[in-house]
Order: sequence, then structure tokens, then C-alpha cells
Amino acid sequence: MSNPAIVVENLSKSYRLGVIGRHTLQDELRFWWHRLRGRNPIDYMGKVGEIGGRNAAAGSSQEKGLFWALKNISFTVEPGEVVGIIGRNGAGKSTLLKILSRITEPTEGGAVIHGRVGSLLEVGTGFHPELTGRENIYMSGTILGMKRIEIDEKFTDIVNFAEMENFIDTPVKRYSSGMYVRLAFAVAAHLEPEILVIDEVLAVGDLAFQKKCLRKMEDVGHAGRTVLFVSHNMSAITRLCSKAFLLDSGKLVDSGPAEQVVGNYLTRSAAHQKLRSANEPEIIGSDPVTLCQVKVTKENGDPIMLASVLDELTLDVVYRVSEPDLNFRCMIMFRTQGIIAFSSIEPVETIHHEPGMYHSVLKIPANLFAECEYSLDVSIFTSKGIKKHYVKERDVYSFQITDPMTGNSARGDYVQGYGGVIRPLLQWETVSSPIKVS
Repeated sequence: MSNPAIVVENLSKSYRLGVIGRHTLQDELRFWWHRLRGRNPIDYMGKVGEIGGRNAAAGSSQEKGLFWALKNISFTVEPGEVVGIIGRNGAGKSTLLKILSRITEPTEGGAVIHGRVGSLLEVGTGFHPELTGRENIYMSGTILGMKRIEIDEKFTDIVNFAEMENFIDTPVKRYSSGMYVRLAFAVAAHLEPEILVIDEVLAVGDLAFQKKCLRKMEDVGHAGRTVLFVSHNMSAITRLCSKAFLLDSGKLVDSGPAEQVVGNYLTRSAAHQKLRSANEPEIIGSDPVTLCQVKVTKENGDPIMLASVLDELTLDVVYRVSEPDLNFRCMIMFRTQGIIAFSSIEPVETIHHEPGMYHSVLKIPANLFAECEYSLDVSIFTSKGIKKHYVKERDVYSFQITDPMTGNSARGDYVQGYGGVIRPLLQWETVSSPIKVS
């Protein structure tokens, strides 16, 4: 059985807020003395004011002024796994990748890595600004332990992928951020390290290049190399990754299949949603009609935050009526990318004879949504006679749609950019028609 590609055990990283360096040579020597003795310098320096004495004097607690970017992280990544790392800004994702790339050291714990690591982190990491693109390609390959003849074989592919033919002999300090990222990704992907580590830096590139990079990452994963991928693009995570880790405030709070972890993350991030449970006292609207709950579900009836374009969904609107014999109807607006993608309205007004709880249920077929995030606006109103709104509320629920790229959706086997805010599966037919020459 082969060794795991990455083993992380009780990994922690702390920073002392407001302190840069150790100020004096004596502080530096004490810091490294504690390190050599196997101690955590933070535990022994600062208690008595040895690091930034003015700051340490402000409190007796050794934790005062410390920020833990990571705290007791442990996980294992097997060879060939493509793992997504997700979480809010400041959760510790980039810090984790820097430690695994050996750019920074952990405060506690450690990581064992089997294989060469190619990293694409923030713009500016890995290249020497005074060297040309050509020179940086050869330097990166040499650092990875490759022979010159191996780099020569990959050189043309790297330049063509990055679309940098005219600038390859220009010092990279003169590159734009987009040019830098194109070349950095091409180097990281084509020099074939056993482990590829990629941060959200791809967001710097233009849309066409982002899609190109995602396709390349799919190829890398299929080739059996290990990939760690940090992104806020949940569609990319679910498409590319078989497994995902969720970080929150420096801690690993969830791990497992990518779609499951992404769904849990979106649920955790839904605190802004106004309607969570029909049992909660806070509801929208006022008598005689109040909105209690809105949820989108799959077959098992559990509310979801993530679904595939291939899923049939059910939208359930729950409301309470406090007066008899009220006539009204529901309307839902599906918003995405700042516009209304489409609306759906109950075809006729319904008479609600008795006070009580009611459901209005909407069935949504598969292959209707596009691959993006949707939010729901809800209106409950009477449209006959004097129009009256009982409920009119925006953004009461949101969910994200992904495409598994299996060829069964409206895009078929097409993997390039696909526009639009909905994506219905329509029937195409090609027939032969003789051309008549008049």
C-alpha cells in the first residue's frame, strides 16, 4: 500500500498581533534557543515581555495578543485525490497552503508530504521578478528536481498554454497580474509535480483563462496527481474535487465528499436568510397572512442549499392565514446575477376558507436552471379588485446550482463557456435538405 500524499497532524499557526519580528538580536537568539530545545517560543517568550516587551507588559496571559490562524488541524490526503478547501475569508485556507508549500512554518504540529509540491498561491510567490519568464520556468523546474531536458520537453506547452509567446523573454516584474498568473499556472500544471497546490489566485485571470485552468485541473486530477484547491467557486469545487475540507476560524469543522461539504457550508453561510423554520416566532408579513417558511427540497424533503442541474426540485411556501374566506395567490421571482431569471405565479387565486397553516408547492423540473446561485423573492397578494400585498419580500431563500458535467445536461459534452441565466434542455434535430439551384 502506498504512503498518503499528505499527512497533517495537530497543525497550528499563531501570530502575535501588533508585533513584527523580535526587535533585537537578543530576542532573536532567545527565540531560536527555545526552538532548538523543542519548545514553542510563543509559550516562553512574551510571558515576561521578551517579544515586544511593551506589548507583553499589558497583560499576564500568554494568549494575550495572539491570533491563531490555524488550530489543531489534522487530516490525510491520499495519492491522486483532488481535495477542495473552502471557508469564509480569514478561515485559514491560505495559511494552510503556505505551510504545506513550506513558505511558512507552523507554530505547533506538522505535516509530512510525500512527493514534489508545485504551488500557485498569491501573485508574486515563486518567481524572481528580475528574471525573464523563460528563466523563471527553468528555475521552477530545477527547484522541483527536474533535469533540463525534461523542462525543454515541457517548455513549448507551458508558453502556449500561458499565451505568452511575445513576452517570454521579458522580466516578470514588467508583467501585469493577469500575465503573471497565466505563466505561473502553466508552470505549476505542466512541470508535473506529484502534488499541486492552488489558491484562489485564479480569480485574477480573465474568464476565458479561468475556464481553461479548470479544464487543465480536471486533466491533472484524471492523471492521478494530488491536488489541493482553494476556491470560493462552489461549482468548481463540486466539479473538480472528490473530497473537501471546510475551515472556520482556523479549525477543521467538516470533511467528506465535496458535494456534501459544500452543501453544509452553504447551509452554515445562510444565517442571512430571513426564514429558517416554521416553528420560529419571527415571521414575515402581518395579519391576516404571514409567511412562515420557504424551502427548496429534493426527493427526501430536506431543505437544500446545493443542487445539480439534473435534480428535480420542489419549492414549498408555508404561510399562516388568520381570517376566513381570503382570496390570494403566491408568486416567486428567481433572481441571479442581479436580474430576474424568471417568475412563477399560481395560475388562479385560491379561496382559503378556514384560518390555519397552508402550503403552496411548486414543482421545478430538471434541466431548467443554469449553473449559478439563485435567490427567491416571495409575494402573496390579491389581484382581483383592489390589489393588496400581504407579503412582498426579497431574498428569503438562496441556493446554488452546479453542473456535474456528465453529458446529461443541456450542455451535452460541451465544456466551454455557456451563457444564460436559465438552461432548459431543448430538443435539436438535424435533417438533410437538398440544395436547389435556380
